[in-house]
Amino acid sequence: METEECKAREDFKTKQKGGNLEKDSKSDTKAEDTELSNAIMSRRSQPSYFSSETWEGYNFSDLEIRIKESTDVYGAVLWPSAMVLCHFLEVNQDKFNLADKNVIELGAGTGLVTIVSSLLGAKVTSTDLPDVLGNLQYNVMRNTKGRCKYTPLVTELIWGQDLDQRFPRASHCFDYILAADVVYSHPYLDELMNTFDYLCQENTQILWAMRFRLDPENSFVERFQKRFHSEELYDLPSLNIKLFRAWRRDKWTNDS
Repeated sequence: METEECKAREDFKTKQKGGNLEKDSKSDTKAEDTELSNAIMSRRSQPSYFSSETWEGYNFSDLEIRIKESTDVYGAVLWPSAMVLCHFLEVNQDKFNLADKNVIELGAGTGLVTIVSSLLGAKVTSTDLPDVLGNLQYNVMRNTKGRCKYTPLVTELIWGQDLDQRFPRASHCFDYILAADVVYSHPYLDELMNTFDYLCQENTQILWAMRFRLDPENSFVERFQKRFHSEELYDLPSLNIKLFRAWRRDKWTNDS
């Protein structure tokens, strides 16, 4: 009887210890998320409301980047996913070195990711819809002129349309496809998937930051992972953002 009672006590202590370890692990994860999220969001500086135009300031590559937003167009507003991707690119240059790499950004919006990638030495093709290009071009030129080895190319790209004519694979081989917050409640998710698939060649890596919102958008991730190998680089619950790296399923099998 004593033996059984002792065993019961030991089992209880073990379970209690395990529960405490699980709580500690969750606390550590939450603390790491908070610390990283704060570090990312701290890169936004005080906006200017008193000059001739309103702009938001961001600090990357030891430079102030001034971004003009346009509230008239959804794609011309800067969302936190762009900051997450830019932060990752800057602090992980040892593993993801963009210097002299061919890079294309999908849904470039206000241009922050394009600008930071250019400052890091990439040859960037920055793409978005026609009604976004004016503001995008303005921000990119304003923040990269005289600062970058390569002048970024800003050009129109409507997902899924004329890809083989606009970007023939023989002459347009991209080392990286960058995307931030391109998956949200819009009717062009199939076209986006097809664009990822077309542009991602055998040596291309996709770096994609996504803010999770609604189920249709979450299901896109499941479909994406059936077409591409992927790994999670960041998981930031406090921002509802995840950052993925992906590559073709028929290549780099040693990394899968």
